[in-house]
Order: sequence, then C-alpha cells, then structure tokens
Amino acid sequence: MGLLGSVLQRLPLSPAMFYLAIGYALGPSGAALVALDLKQNADVLTLIAEIALLISLFSVGLRLRVELSDPLWRLPWRLGVGGMLVTIVLLSAAGMFMLHLPLGAALLLAAILAPTDPVLASDVQIRDVGDRDRIRFSLSGEGGLNDGTAYPFAMLGLFLLGVQDAATGNYAGPWALAWAVWGVASGLACGWLLGKVVVSLALYLRQHHHQALGMEEFLALGLIALSYGVSHLIHGIGFLAVFAAGVTMRGIEHKASGEEGPATVAIGAMPLGDPAAIATDPDKAPAYMAEVVLDFNQQLEHIAEFVMVLLLGIMISGSGLSLEGVLIAVLLLLVIRPLSAFAVLAGTHVTPLQRGLLAWFGIRGLGSLYYLAFALQHEWQPDLSQRFIPLVLTVLAMSIVLHGISATPLMDLYYKRRPAS
Repeated sequence: MGLLGSVLQRLPLSPAMFYLAIGYALGPSGAALVALDLKQNADVLTLIAEIALLISLFSVGLRLRVELSDPLWRLPWRLGVGGMLVTIVLLSAAGMFMLHLPLGAALLLAAILAPTDPVLASDVQIRDVGDRDRIRFSLSGEGGLNDGTAYPFAMLGLFLLGVQDAATGNYAGPWALAWAVWGVASGLACGWLLGKVVVSLALYLRQHHHQALGMEEFLALGLIALSYGVSHLIHGIGFLAVFAAGVTMRGIEHKASGEEGPATVAIGAMPLGDPAAIATDPDKAPAYMAEVVLDFNQQLEHIAEFVMVLLLGIMISGSGLSLEGVLIAVLLLLVIRPLSAFAVLAGTHVTPLQRGLLAWFGIRGLGSLYYLAFALQHEWQPDLSQRFIPLVLTVLAMSIVLHGISATPLMDLYYKRRPAS
C-alpha cells in the first residue's frame, strides 16, 4: 500500500478490496499459507475486532469538527438510530420468512448486519477536519453511532437463542427498553465527560504550567481505554463512549481555536514537547494536540483496516461464499438500505442525488465482523452458528467490492453536479 496507495486513489478500487484479495489468496482456497476458523478462534478475533473498531470510532469522532448544536448532525442521528431500527426490522423479517430462521436468530443476524462502516470506503468518508459535506459527514457520523446502538438488539437475539446470562437478560426482561436507553445515554455521557475532563486537564497543564507536553499517542490510547472501560462499568455502551470522546476532543479544540484553528497548524512546526513553543503561542495548544492525536490515530486506523480485511479474506477463503449471503447482500444493499434511508430522510433538505447516494453507501464492515465474532463466543444452536459464518462473510465481501468499485465514479459525479444542485 505504501507503493500503490496513490495509484489506487485514481482507480475505482478501494484499499479494502486490495486487502480482501490478498487475504483470499493467502487462505485455503489460494496458496493455503494461512487457515483461520472463526468459530474456534472467536475469542481472540472478537478482541482484535474490538480494538480495531474502537480505533476507528475515535478517529471518526475526531474528524467531525462541527458543533453539536449544528443542524448538520440531524442526518447522522436519523441514519444512525432511525435508519438502523428500520433496517433491523426489515432484516429480521427477511431472516424469518426468506431464510426460515427462528426469531432470535433472525434478530441476531439483523443486529450483526445493521451497523455501517465509516472507514472502508475512503471516498465517502470525511476527508479533512471541518468537512461539512452532507454525504461524507452523514455517512461518517452514522457509522460512529450505529456500531453502538446495535448492541441491545444483538443481546436480545442471543437471549432468544438460549444465551441467558446477566448481560443478555438485561435486554430481554420488563426493563429491557430502560436498559437500552440507559446504555445509549450513559455511553454517550461517559465519553463526553471523560473526554472533557482529560483533554481540559491536559490543556490546562500545558498552557499554564508547561507540563504534560508531548505523548499524544498515550493520551489518545488512554482516553479510548478509559472511556470504554468506565462505560462498561456503569453498563453503558462502550462504542458510543469512545465515539463521543473523540467528538468531545474535537469540540474542545473547535471552541478554543475557532473556525480556522487546524488550518493554522502545521504538525511539527511547533513541537508540543518544547515548553518554549507552548509559551510562545499557548492558544494553539488545543489545535496542535487534536491534530497530532488525529494523525496518530489515522495511522492506527489504516493498520486496523488492513488487519481486519486481510483476516476477512482469509476466513472467506476457508469458509467459501454462501448463496444465502448473496441473497441477503442483494436484498440489504438494493432494497432494505434504500427503504430505510428514504424513510428516515423524509422531510429533510437533501437533494435527490444526495438522498440516492446516502441510500446506496450503507457500507458493511468492521462492526458486523465484531458482532459476528462476539456472538460466536457463546453457545447457541451449532447448526445455525455455523450457517451464519459464510452468510455474514459473503455479505461483507460483496459490500466491500460493490461499494469499493462504485465509490470513486459516484462521488466524482456528485462533485460535478453539486454546484448546480
């Protein structure tokens, strides 16, 4: 990718397609250099996917440099919460009536496939800080929100399949709705509070005492871990906490440095580890800190994307493609996603072209792979769990390929027509 990255940017190919092909070639159907059984390695794959997802969610939050009161946030909320609910209902119905799954399995499959991915199609994600394009902002914000809001439905699906423990039971009893609301609200609040405390403390020490200088990498990783861990302790949804922490860090920078803050910062021009530099221009400390953290996290994000899609290719090479997966992929991408997007975007001031692009780019990726591995850690109907593996992996592969091929030409068309619309 270091050699070919700039070449791929000009072609209708995404990096994820490249990684997927390499993984498939390395797996049992190719050179047979690597074999990876998702069911037997569910624990470690859940952990790897969890880490990759947390890095991605924090990066997405850091790129969304828009005030929370801005009307631009309405679209991500509609797509990330309302659109996901419509998707889960329609996918559950498809699972029950087309695949003849029991209710619990249909709901679990819907929860696995409902989250969208803000990372895998680089042409449709936020490109630079402060990007206010409706398409890219909405898709990035949607992916940051629905990876967490799918959690209660996955828990309920597992409960209905017989996985009845304290975690799943919370989302199946008479207080299930209250638990779901608490999980979402406390996760977002926890990320906001810890992000505000940690970032404000670091900036105070830098600007007033010339302490806590440098080590942005540890600040980023520490804030991710702290937000995720504390959120779980209070039964919040940790993915939402990490996303909120990233948004909060960016919000503090935005408030402190104004609209042109990041544009005036050149990473490396004023080393944060140099007390004299901070003393010379302390007002730029928030922008420097946010930009260095974002730069580091984006590198981690690229590595996480590479690892996860490579593993996905290896697993598909071993499990093979599924006709059921092809059917569900076509239904999800061409029918369910458009229906859910059109339903929640009704009444919004988006152009027909924007509405169509938002309906198409419901990219599936890291969140679905995490929920699949998470579900396979538990014991539930072995025949169904084994059936889920090629089905879900096929849907993810088709999404990566179809969206990867279409992203560049469709976004080029959008950019050409945007001034007129």
